[in-house]
Amino acid sequence: MQARWAVGLMTGTVLDGNIDVALLRTDGVDIESFGRYALKPYDRTTRQLLIEALAQARHWQFAAEEPSVFAEAEERLTLAQAAAVQQLVSEAGLSMMDIDVVGFHGQTVLHRAPTAETRGATRQLGDGALMARTLGCTVVHDFRSADVRAGGQGAPLSAIYHQALLTRSGADSSTAVLNLGGVANLTWTDHAESLIAFDTGPANAPLNDFISRLGLGEMDHDGQLAAAGTVDESRLEQLLQHPYLTQAWPKSLDRNDFTASMAEGLSAADGAALLTAFTAAAVGKALDLLPQRPSKLIVCGGGRHNPTLMRALAQRAAPVCEPAEVQGWRGDAIEAECFAYLAMRTVRGLPISFPSTTGVSQAMCGGVVSQAGR
Repeated sequence: MQARWAVGLMTGTVLDGNIDVALLRTDGVDIESFGRYALKPYDRTTRQLLIEALAQARHWQFAAEEPSVFAEAEERLTLAQAAAVQQLVSEAGLSMMDIDVVGFHGQTVLHRAPTAETRGATRQLGDGALMARTLGCTVVHDFRSADVRAGGQGAPLSAIYHQALLTRSGADSSTAVLNLGGVANLTWTDHAESLIAFDTGPANAPLNDFISRLGLGEMDHDGQLAAAGTVDESRLEQLLQHPYLTQAWPKSLDRNDFTASMAEGLSAADGAALLTAFTAAAVGKALDLLPQRPSKLIVCGGGRHNPTLMRALAQRAAPVCEPAEVQGWRGDAIEAECFAYLAMRTVRGLPISFPSTTGVSQAMCGGVVSQAGR
């Protein structure tokens, strides 16, 4: 199949107020070229609705009736993201007629991994049919539900795209990809039979929440607070006894499975230092679970901008930790690119989740396809 233009959209659980939107030219197997990428901010009302939806989701816990805020937030974010697509396509000198498909992840408000006793559940806000009508273009959305219904974790879904990036870069099995969003996830492949991915633990979400609750902003800019603090190694060691960290993969997390309460009672600097060290050390424990322990991590996602976290990863996880840009990748764009890639795979009927990435019994396609005008 000839490569075509796809657009991918992503807004992570870290809730930084931006829509990630990226163009990718691909056939769903190989990456031909990277197109334009941009951050498009939500308006204040939409962002507040999403914050409220996340807050209510924590109490909802997949009860029968959804909180009423979901419907309003879903419509507003869908229209905002559709506008972001139109803007990006125009800025790239293209029209919607040039776009084969849009991959619309939506906003995760709650994700529950399966257990031995219960099936998992997941909810992303996003109206794919509304976006398809608005854009006049095929839209793939709700990427995770089919996997969860089949007994999978529903996450992470980025593994097959990370593998395509690693193959394009000529990397071998000594290299893995680490994404630092609200939650951290890892992808490793031997480029033959094995493709493994799972959530390692928290990334930016607990630290951002900790900073926000202290009224010190939305994040630890450049890791300055953590750099000024001291890691309580005894307390860190206790946190690292959490059973999730040694649980076999596949496995996944919700952003609220590890919270800012881990730093309760500490000063701003010491709390930031502890949460940063915990993220890095949890990655180190995750590397121990792989068939071969990688010596190099290619780091993408917002966390790679935090130099204190990057130093902690080198100390506590892998000796070489490089931002994605060193490979010629666009570290901020990778998640959006991923959903462009997955959307193309979906319309081609190619699998997006696998037994060793989400725990489904066999490789399976996913995503709901909405056609324009329907």
